[in-house]
Amino acid sequence: MGQPVREYLLTLCVTVAVTYLLTGPVRKFAIAAGAMPEIRARDVHREPTPRLGGIAMFGGLCAGLLVADHLTNLNGVFELSNEPRALLSGAALIWLIGVLDDKFEIDALIKLGAQMISAGVMVMQGLTILWIPVPFIGTVALTQWQGNLLTVALVVITINAVNFVDGLDGLAAGMVCIAAAAFFMYAYRIWFGYGIEAAAPATLFAAILMGMCLGFLPHNMHPARIFMGDSGSMLIGLVLAAAAISITGQVDPDALALYAQGERNATHAMLPVFIPLILPLTIIAIPMADLVLAIVRRTWKGQSPFAADRGHLHHRLLELGHSHSRAVLIMYFWSGLIAFGTVAYSVHSATMWIVLAIAALSAVGLILLLLPRFTPRAPRWAESLVPPRYRHAERAAEAAAQDTSGQEPEPARPVAAGVSGVNGATAVGPRSRFPDRRKAESTR
Repeated sequence: MGQPVREYLLTLCVTVAVTYLLTGPVRKFAIAAGAMPEIRARDVHREPTPRLGGIAMFGGLCAGLLVADHLTNLNGVFELSNEPRALLSGAALIWLIGVLDDKFEIDALIKLGAQMISAGVMVMQGLTILWIPVPFIGTVALTQWQGNLLTVALVVITINAVNFVDGLDGLAAGMVCIAAAAFFMYAYRIWFGYGIEAAAPATLFAAILMGMCLGFLPHNMHPARIFMGDSGSMLIGLVLAAAAISITGQVDPDALALYAQGERNATHAMLPVFIPLILPLTIIAIPMADLVLAIVRRTWKGQSPFAADRGHLHHRLLELGHSHSRAVLIMYFWSGLIAFGTVAYSVHSATMWIVLAIAALSAVGLILLLLPRFTPRAPRWAESLVPPRYRHAERAAEAAAQDTSGQEPEPARPVAAGVSGVNGATAVGPRSRFPDRRKAESTR
């Protein structure tokens, strides 16, 4: 088992490295090509930022598949299954459409048609849902047309869910990375824990997807130097959907039941059988909720479901008073809680500690939502390791002055409220030099 783990880590590291190293040149290319749209009313960034980050992510996908094809254990995925080739074909098509959209702003209906064609290309090469597990009934075999339609629908929904949530710096890449990590843990357990080789392609797809997102995130975290654009968001959405389809529709639930030694009438014993049906929905639960709410909201107003607005979940977090970074971290928290909580429950479904832990973490998440203006302060011994906004007032003011002047700051001295301090700033706390900062971020 150790050898496959090392090969997955090697594939992951190569994907991360290639994506990270390609993003810099891609940014320069995007600027030269003019792929820097003007600021729109629904945007939260304040200056034009280049897109086309999906070019680097597609390069990471190709590098990861190429490396995996030359490794001893992972090579069998390519020899025994046509799914990696199906994924690459569909990804190349959706990536090309995304690149054109980042540059020329393609109509939404054309993109929807391209998404359906990309899904159809994968279906034609064998990446499709063959059956689905239904609780208390068992395995339900699907006809060819039923499987094809369900596959196309799942791909299109997942792509648009990821695309809709791509509204803040680092949000989509981070949430998909969290989902891919949870999916990798589950798929790896199905393959090596239950000995079912049909889960091997999904495990590989999840590892490569993690690498694509991790390699791109350093360039995309707030303040972002480049956006992934539709070429990236639609690409990672398709890869996530491919992994879900592979393990949901290709792994025989009856084979899982034999290894789990479960009875069909005992839900907790059969949970590992039903997780392939549940997990793909939980890992995109937040994007899916945002997608459904957006469609209902726009339809209720008499608008097109594809009309852009500022009513997404991340926009609402900003309106509550959360900063850009905190809104992203809150979305990360809920995505991780849902995805990893589901995986943990599938492993130890008989214990109540998992449920209690999930409930406790959910309470913590609700508290974070209700305290948008709470800023924790680091202890003095750790102040040098955290950003200035988490330090105490005097040292935060010194650090801010040093950042702006590039010189050693003068010793902090008490100043009455409303009196100008360093560089003419009003010394009323670490945020006094930026009185409208939170307002500016909430209206971006």
